[in-house]
Amino acid sequence: MSAFIEIKNLPLHEKLRMMEALWDGIAPLESELEVPQWHMDLLDEREQRIQDGKAEFIDWETAKQQIKDAIS
Repeated sequence: MSAFIEIKNLPLHEKLRMMEALWDGIAPLESELEVPQWHMDLLDEREQRIQDGKAEFIDWETAKQQIKDAIS
């Protein structure tokens, strides 16, 4: 837990450097990640809706507001 507190207290530029270092270590292992079937099913369904012309899209500002509303 103390490492978390230490990271939390770092300046933003140091946190970003740590995130980049973590990502550089994770990205090459992407092929080892197992995507759950429910996730693949959801993506397939969304792709089909787009192909069928039934997908509805909203702008990013509206999406952000909906997310904020949903979690508050």
